[in-house]
Order: sequence, then structure tokens, then C-alpha cells
Amino acid sequence: MSEETADAGLRTDVPHTARIYDYMLGGKDNYEADRAAAEEIARRLPALPVAMRANRDFMVRMTRFLVRELGIRQFLDVGTGLPTSPNLHEAAQEIAPETRVVYVDNDPMVLAHARTLLAGTPEGRTAYIDADLREPGAILDAARGALDLDRPVALTVIAVLQFFTDDDEALGLVRRLMEPLAPGSVLALSVVPEADEASPLAAGVAAYKAQGIPMKMRTRAETERFFEGLELVEPGVVPVPHWHPDHPPVPDDPIRHMYGAVALKP
Repeated sequence: MSEETADAGLRTDVPHTARIYDYMLGGKDNYEADRAAAEEIARRLPALPVAMRANRDFMVRMTRFLVRELGIRQFLDVGTGLPTSPNLHEAAQEIAPETRVVYVDNDPMVLAHARTLLAGTPEGRTAYIDADLREPGAILDAARGALDLDRPVALTVIAVLQFFTDDDEALGLVRRLMEPLAPGSVLALSVVPEADEASPLAAGVAAYKAQGIPMKMRTRAETERFFEGLELVEPGVVPVPHWHPDHPPVPDDPIRHMYGAVALKP
């Protein structure tokens, strides 16, 4: 770890959501506190690693769909997390090398790996912004250096909004980011679905909270609120394995995967 990263406020003794996610996906960019938290969460929700991989697969399928089917060539990815190949820019630029991708995160560990995130194609462009979702104005100002906001942009907020427990705040932040984007832009997101209090998913959420990490589950109706004023792409808000799957999803899958959806700005 560089001195610059240490000065950025990296706390290795406190579990961090991005590093827990990294550990669950089999990555190496995590510390003992993250591994201990992940093991405790997985003990209460054994299917969590499977659900996390399904969410990652949704991100890749969604990106390829937007590039192939909708002609999107600009992405603003907020809450990027640690690089895990294929990253969003890899999924997009393998189809359209000229695609531009701006990553946004405020985790010092992600900042330390920004060089990996910036390794895009010569024809396209990748950039990294060290910022928080709670700073939509700063994000948009910085993004203008790499993206043309007069042309369609895909705003992607994948597996982030569950850490925002205030609905009004979460809705307001997403809307402030979408407001200046051109017609034809896209909102793509995934959230933790509502579950019965006796379910393993609720136990997993409680385990996150026990580690000092806020977490909120959302119903399908609550998730659909993020897309008010937009045109949902079929099949709408669904468990992520059911969104334009590469293979038929398992019937009656008992795992409570995240909700995912994509919508167009008219």
C-alpha cells in the first residue's frame, strides 16, 4: 500500500463494504476485519456469495445490453467498488472500443486501484473520480471532463443504495444525477429486496448492521420509485438473474437475489 493511500484515510481495522464484497467474490484486496465480517455475514446468510456473483453478472449483462441494443457509449458508474474483471469498461469496450466510462467511488482502496480501472482502450476513455454519491453536483462537474452530457449517458448505481437508509435522500441523490442527463440516457441500478424478518436475507442484513454498516431492504414498489418519470425496460424490476439472462434462470430459485432494473429517460 502506498503512503498516498494511507494518507487517504484507509482503515484496515474496520470492515468496509467494498472489501467485504471483494472477499465474497474471491478477491485479495481485503483485510482481517473485512474477512471476519464477511464470514459472520455469510454464516447468517450462506447464499450471499452466490447472490453477489449474480449481481456482478447482472452488471455485465446490463452493460452489454446497453451498448449493443441501445447504442450507449457513455457510462457514469457511481459506487464502483474494487476492480473485479470484467469491469464495466471491459464489458462495454469489448463491443464498442470508443465507449467512455467514468468511475466514481470514495473508498481509498478503490482509489489505490484506479490505475486498473483506467486501463481502457485507446479509442475510448476511462476516468476515475474520488467522490461520494452524496455529492451529485461535484460528481457531475468532474464527469464533464470526460463525458458529453448533451449526449445519452448510462448512470449505473449497482449494489450501493442499500447503504442509504433514508428513502428521500436516496431518491433525491439519484434524481439529481439524472436530471441534467440528455434524453435517451439510462438509469440502471440494483438494490437489496425486502424479505420476511424470519428469512436468511433479513438475518444477513442484521449481520451487516451488527458490523456497523447501515443496510436497508426495499420492496419492488419502493425500487420502482427510483424510475418515476423514466421508461422501464422489460422485464422491469426483477431479481437480477431474471434480467435478460444468458441462460434460463433456475425455476423456484430459493436465493433472494437483489432486484435489478434499467430505464430510459424520455
